[in-house]
Amino acid sequence: MSRQSCAVCAWRENCNKRFSVCDGGARCPDFSRDISIKDTEPPSNSKESHPK
Repeated sequence: MSRQSCAVCAWRENCNKRFSVCDGGARCPDFSRDISIKDTEPPSNSKESHPK
């Protein structure tokens, strides 16, 4: 599970708690992942991507 963070919360623009949560938002009850922020996939180590 990834760590919650105000930077990836869907409510970050209008949140009144982001500077008052003492753990940086790790357990914020209002946290909701912003679906417009895409996860980056690490490059695969397949043989197809690295020809010899």
